[in-house]
Amino acid sequence: MTAIYPGSFDPVTFGHIDIINRSAKIMDELIVGVLNNSNKISPLFSLEERIEMLKDVCAHLPNVRIELFSGLLVDFVNKMGAQAIIRGLRAVTDFETEFQMAQINKSLNDNAETLFMSTSPQFSYLSSSIVKEVAFLGGNVDSMIPDSVRFKLLGKIGRFGKVEKV
Repeated sequence: MTAIYPGSFDPVTFGHIDIINRSAKIMDELIVGVLNNSNKISPLFSLEERIEMLKDVCAHLPNVRIELFSGLLVDFVNKMGAQAIIRGLRAVTDFETEFQMAQINKSLNDNAETLFMSTSPQFSYLSSSIVKEVAFLGGNVDSMIPDSVRFKLLGKIGRFGKVEKV
């Protein structure tokens, strides 16, 4: 079975990697779909940078590939020939939003099943937004993101929390 794990991954966190690793164990193929979402606040990392970071942290997983997509997730699911969508749940508050999205996706494509996976407890507080906020405020993000991602994140953050142009 082929599944899609969609997200913006700005940046990829240990929580994302947890879901990717565990999904890769149970799927024949896992496609990590990097969303090009023009409606979202301007991302810190470019699409190319996010794809590069994901390829780096997924290099040990032969059945995982990274793909860019925009538009409806169900259209991407069809295009990739996938049968499932993987969604990570950190807390009960995630469930309401994710459940609504799963219902919308199912109404648009009856063949697109959404599988919910609870993140491991040690990562339940993580989000890309939290990681960026902690980093901008000078906090330690070592336990939140891989070293390669941390290096790139800290390289984007100027001395006073401003984003440097790269």
